[in-house]
Amino acid sequence: MLAAKELVAQSDKLLVDFLEDPNIKLFQKYIKKACGVFIVPQLFRGDFLIGSSGGSGVLLAQDPIAGKWSYPGFYTIDSVSTGLQIGADASEIILLIMTEQGMQAMLLSQFTINSSIVVAAGTLSNVPNMKSKPSQQSPSPLSARSADILAFARSMMGIISGVSLTGSIITPQRALNNAFYGRPVSLEDILVRQVVNNHDAESLRKRVMTAGASSL
Repeated sequence: MLAAKELVAQSDKLLVDFLEDPNIKLFQKYIKKACGVFIVPQLFRGDFLIGSSGGSGVLLAQDPIAGKWSYPGFYTIDSVSTGLQIGADASEIILLIMTEQGMQAMLLSQFTINSSIVVAAGTLSNVPNMKSKPSQQSPSPLSARSADILAFARSMMGIISGVSLTGSIITPQRALNNAFYGRPVSLEDILVRQVVNNHDAESLRKRVMTAGASSL
């Protein structure tokens, strides 16, 4: 498991990569409308076709009234899926939480993605030493507008053919949250009330805040 400071640094780097990639303009468009941004720098996969996968990530949330972005909350994500990734041992994922329903789910003590949460998958394919290619599986404008969560993924070691998050379990890392902020904290303290801060996450928070600023 990544230490908190390293996880924040890797999340910041991944967000830069996604924001600068010309082939994922849909991500760059919808982050301006997101209620929250969940970044998973490395989601490791088990068996080739049917296996487990898991990783750690951070979630930052936007105050719907003040527009202020929080510091990160720490989570794990685990899943069992069929054909989650073809030809990849690890992937990088960013979930854009688009609705209040999606945000409320992320505040649960454990959240399993199922039919009650609408997830639209927008994947980014990437081949090492080559420019990334536009995905054939990006969500349509209609599905993107109706989704609670928009999922964007790319491979670190090959081409991703798709990503399925159904059945994925997202769990807060209470011990890591407490350690990072130096005292016992709840998800509401971090993401809703926004009463905690840590300078080690300032770069990531400012980047999310800038990227999420409305162009209107």
